[in-house]
Amino acid sequence: MTELKRLAVDTSKHVFTLHGVDAADRPVLRRELRRAPFEAFLARLAPTEVVLEACGGSHHWARRALALGHRVRLIPPQYVKPFVKRGKNDRIDAAAIAEAASRPGMASVPVKSAEAQAQGMLLKTRALLVKQRTQLANALRGHAAEFGLVAAQGMAKVARLLAAVATDPGVPPLVKATLARLGQQIAQADGEVEALDAELLALHKAHPLSRLLEGVPGSGPITAISLTLAIDPARFASGRHLAAYLGLTPRQHSTGGKARLGRISKAGNTRLRTLLVVGASAVIRHARPGAKLATPWLLGLLARKPKKLAAVALANKMARVVWAMMTRGEAYRPPAATGALPAAA
Repeated sequence: MTELKRLAVDTSKHVFTLHGVDAADRPVLRRELRRAPFEAFLARLAPTEVVLEACGGSHHWARRALALGHRVRLIPPQYVKPFVKRGKNDRIDAAAIAEAASRPGMASVPVKSAEAQAQGMLLKTRALLVKQRTQLANALRGHAAEFGLVAAQGMAKVARLLAAVATDPGVPPLVKATLARLGQQIAQADGEVEALDAELLALHKAHPLSRLLEGVPGSGPITAISLTLAIDPARFASGRHLAAYLGLTPRQHSTGGKARLGRISKAGNTRLRTLLVVGASAVIRHARPGAKLATPWLLGLLARKPKKLAAVALANKMARVVWAMMTRGEAYRPPAATGALPAAA
């Protein structure tokens, strides 16, 4: 077989489509392999560059290829899409991956270790359970409202609503039994979230950087450990780059030398962006003249802009501060002590 310069792989659950090119970037290999034969093929192949689209399963295969002596690159799918030619099938997708990898300035994603993926899974599982718990609570409130029982939002109000449903003589027995099942599911989700919070808190206490990030106003243990586990500061040239990765910068549509900025892009890690915006909203809730965390910049912003917009702007600034702290290993310095926020990079 001709020596390969690059092997692009379009992965799936069972079948892997291979697209190999030679030193002149000419296609010399096109084939499909199932999981076990694919790993055997990598073991026989001379060391070369193996390129995959970045996804959950790609990190496993990247680690396997690295262990077999290959060089591995993971390319974000959104960067591969522009190279897909007319139509769509696995061979076209594999060719697009190879074409994207040939570009000198193409960005790539670092290969995660098994431990990093496990810790990330802990965060994703917690986020999923919180979402499901919210859905259950919303369903409970909605069904109870059909029978005239209304409760305010918030998990703290669920127990009172369930008690009202159980004791109201106007609610049919079938409805009481059904809503009681929803209450059981909410309680079970609550217990699982509390267990995951305990694990994350233990990780937070054991990680010096996470304890450092907890000092940022609006950042608690969950936000701090989430940032620590999900962000590699070396990937970003500045704090602004991290804020852009988190989708906290305006979407740009500029042409002809005229800059047009829109709403935030909402790109990147949705979970981290949500945590930062929620933390910023908590700071804004208590921002008033004379308050400890109410900086002149924040008070001036709140005087000019709506609170939601100010929360996003503060979350952007928090991301930049976090990057500086992670890069330099420094503790948070309040603006009052320095005259300006640290890490305005």
